[in-house]
Amino acid sequence: MGAFIVLEGGEGAGKSTAVTVIREYLISKGVPPEDILETREPGGTEIAEKIRTILKEKNPREQLTSESELLLMYAARSQLVNCVIKPSVSQGKFVIGDRHDLSTVAYQGAGRGIPLDKIAAIRDLAIGSLTPDLTIVMDIEPEAGMRRARKRGDLDRFEVENIDFFHRIRNCFLEEAGKHPDRIKVVDAGQDLEHVKQDIIKTLENSGICSAG
Repeated sequence: MGAFIVLEGGEGAGKSTAVTVIREYLISKGVPPEDILETREPGGTEIAEKIRTILKEKNPREQLTSESELLLMYAARSQLVNCVIKPSVSQGKFVIGDRHDLSTVAYQGAGRGIPLDKIAAIRDLAIGSLTPDLTIVMDIEPEAGMRRARKRGDLDRFEVENIDFFHRIRNCFLEEAGKHPDRIKVVDAGQDLEHVKQDIIKTLENSGICSAG
């Protein structure tokens, strides 16, 4: 069967925890652990991880332009999609992604202000028509998310942006979910952990794509 399931959301939304919940759910449905892959973006392959370092690190000597940021995101994503995601799903495996293309629409589109038609042109070249079978947006107030992010330690190049940047991103995630309610679902990540887990599981149950066994 196989499926590509993606977690999206702003900083501190709890995507890593959600990945674990999904993995445990799939295993409970009889999916062998070796048939479940976890990916992160940017990153996920040797080359993509090197690109991730460039994108995440703060460089006081040279400012990364928004256009370079966009191109690097898709360079990393192209490696991941073509070397890992597509082959794995075609083999009947389940891929759980910590971020994917919707993050670019939110961060580089709404956040940086890059026109969506330009993003779409690069997307078409880099990954073609690949669309996740299910996207779960972990929604949280940006202020609350950043409080969580600060507790993790040093902030990366994205996390030091102003709060308005993160509000634009959050609004974009919610707007996209409203446009595509069949494949993009929203979970309130500001709840207590147990309720968040229950909502993720309910979303998986209702999706119908995780019933392999």
